[in-house]
Amino acid sequence: MSRTGFLILMLAMGVVTYLPRMFPLLMLSRRRLPGWFAEWLELVPAAILSALIAPTLFAQAAPRIFSLGKPELLAALPTLLCAFKTRSLAGTVVVGMLCYWALKQVM
Repeated sequence: MSRTGFLILMLAMGVVTYLPRMFPLLMLSRRRLPGWFAEWLELVPAAILSALIAPTLFAQAAPRIFSLGKPELLAALPTLLCAFKTRSLAGTVVVGMLCYWALKQVM
């Protein structure tokens, strides 16, 4: 692929990624959203994060087998407690990494 073709491809990928984010922002930025809709939108990031993390925490690799003894899940519990107690992103990340590392050493 030529350098020009590569640059065109990169720009096209940026436009395709940016447009779906820009249109809702432009369409909804000047409107007053109903209260129930605004509350619902606040829950979307937590729902997406849960959907991404849950398979890693609760299931083994293919074939998917439910498992409660995974180090990821065991490390997630004290990490969650730290997050609720301290409200510190950096502290929570450090606690999560240390818990996971310690569990991997033991298991």
